Amino acid sequence: MQRSMRLGHCICDARKPCPCDLFKEKDVCLCAGEQLAAPTGPVRLTHLVTSAGCASKIDQASLKRIIEGLSFPADPRVLVGAAAGDDAGVYQLDDGTALVQTVDVFTPSVDDPYMFGQVAAANSVSDIYAMGGRPLVALSIVGFPIGTVPEKVLHEILRGGIDKMAEAGVAVIGGHSIKDPEIKAGFAVTGVVDPKHLTLRAGVRPGDVLILTKPIGTGIVAFAAQIDRAPKAALDAAARSMTALNKIAAEVMLECGAHGCTDITGFGLIGHLAEMAAGSGADVGIVWDDIPLLPGVLELVGQGVVPGGVERNRESSGAAVTLGKGVSQVMLEVCMDAQTSGGLLIAVPKKKAGALLARLHKAGVTEAAVIGKVRGKGAGRVFIETRGNRTIIDSTFSREPKVSAFFESEKDMSKKSKDPCCCPDHGAEAAPATGASVAQQKFKEFMAAASAPGALDAHTKEAIALALAVMARCGPCVKAHVAKAKGMGFSDAEIDEAAWMAIAFGGAPVMMFYNTARAEAAAADSAGRKPQAAAGGCCDR
Repeated sequence: MQRSMRLGHCICDARKPCPCDLFKEKDVCLCAGEQLAAPTGPVRLTHLVTSAGCASKIDQASLKRIIEGLSFPADPRVLVGAAAGDDAGVYQLDDGTALVQTVDVFTPSVDDPYMFGQVAAANSVSDIYAMGGRPLVALSIVGFPIGTVPEKVLHEILRGGIDKMAEAGVAVIGGHSIKDPEIKAGFAVTGVVDPKHLTLRAGVRPGDVLILTKPIGTGIVAFAAQIDRAPKAALDAAARSMTALNKIAAEVMLECGAHGCTDITGFGLIGHLAEMAAGSGADVGIVWDDIPLLPGVLELVGQGVVPGGVERNRESSGAAVTLGKGVSQVMLEVCMDAQTSGGLLIAVPKKKAGALLARLHKAGVTEAAVIGKVRGKGAGRVFIETRGNRTIIDSTFSREPKVSAFFESEKDMSKKSKDPCCCPDHGAEAAPATGASVAQQKFKEFMAAASAPGALDAHTKEAIALALAVMARCGPCVKAHVAKAKGMGFSDAEIDEAAWMAIAFGGAPVMMFYNTARAEAAAADSAGRKPQAAAGGCCDR
C-alpha cells in the first residue's frame, strides 16, 4: 500500500486514487490482501447483472458485422468452422471420428447460485448435442466480483456446474477465472461425433417437420424476476427447463434420422430458425398456437413485461419474418425472446416425425411439440401463422412509447427519485430519530406497496398518481410524477390527459395550478435550468 500511496494511484486499479474511498471509509485495503466482512443474507444473482442469461450476449446483427472480413486458416480437417456459424466447430480425426467443440458463457438467469451453475453447464453442453455429438470433457470459465459478493456464491456456482456435467457424463478437467463486476459462468466443452451423422443447422430439407423440445419464455421470466414480477409457477418451470439436459432429445433424434438441428438460445426462436432456414436455402413456417410456452408468459407479455433482448433480436432477424393474419407484434415478441439453455429445434422427415415425437414423450421430454414445417426452397423466410386458439390480452397503453419534450429538464430527478411519491421524502434529512421517523418509514413502505403493479399495471397506476398529485396541488409531487411518467414512456398527450382528469374534478383552482406548473417548466427549459417547485406544494400546506 505504501507504494500506491507514493504514486497516488491504486496499483490494482489505476483509475482509483490511493488511499481510495474504501480505505478511507472502512480502513480496508483489498490490494494488501485484506478482506471486507462477508455480506450476510441471501444473494439474488439476477439483481447483480444488467441482462440475465443469454440476453447478456452480443446481438446477432452486431456479431455478424464484427466478424465480417475475418479470415481463418484453411485446414481440410475442419469440417465445420467459424465461417459456418453453426452451434459448434467440428475437426476430423479419422474417417469415423471428429472432435466437436464449443464454448458458452453468460450472466445468471436464476437467483440460486447452485442452480445457475447447473443452467450454465446444461446450456454449454447443449451445442454438442445439437450437432449430434457426445460431450467428453469441459473447462469452466467464470467471471466474479471477488471481494464484494461472498466467495461461497462462486463455490456453489462451480459445484452446480460440476454436478450437471457429471450427470451428462462429462469430466470437468480445469478452468479459468477472472475478476469481473458482473457474475458470468460457462464452459468450453469438447466431444466426439461421427462425421457421417452430423446434424447441421443447414441440413433441413423441403417437407421436413420442425419439432421443438422445450418451451420458450425463459428470457421473459428472468426479466420478470429482476423486477419482482415473476409468478412462482413460472420461475419453477423455467428453472426445470433450463437445468434439463438435451441429452435424451439428441440421442432420440439421431436414432430417428433427423436431417438438421440447432438449439434455441440467445437469438431467440426466430433468430435461430431464420439462420437454419437461410443456411439450408429454404423457407419455413411455424404455427403460433403450437409453440410450447412456459406458464405465465402470456400474462407477463400482456402486462408489457418484455426484456430488451427481444428488441435486439427483432432488429437482427425481424426482416426475415412474415406475419400471417391474426399474428400480433406481441406474439412475435415472444418468439424473439432470448432463451437460456433452450431446447433443440429438430428438422426430421415428415414420415418419421410422429415416431420421433412419441419417443421423445416416452423418454420424458414431455413438452416437445411439432411447431411447423419446411415449406420448400427459399431465401430463409420465416412465416408465422395462427389458428386463433391462443390470444394475448395487451394491457399496456402503447407498445411503442415516445419520449416527449415536456418537463424534459426533470430527467435527472426521475433518476434520483426511487419513491412512489415525493411527499414522504420531504424533510427526511431533518427528521429526528423518534417515533415520527419510524412512522414516516412505515408510510413510505405503504406508498411503495400501494404503487406496486397488481390488478392495475404500472402504467395505469402512474397515470392515476400523476392525476392525484395535480388534484392535491403538490408541486414537488407533480414534478416527480411527470419525470417518472416520462421515464416510463408517457407522451405529452398522456400526461396532459391525466392532469385534466384532476382538473375535471378540482375545477378552476386546479387548472390554474397546473397551468402555472407547465409554464414554469417551459420557462426553465428555455433558460436551461430546472424549474422551481410550484406554489402550493405539500411542504407549504
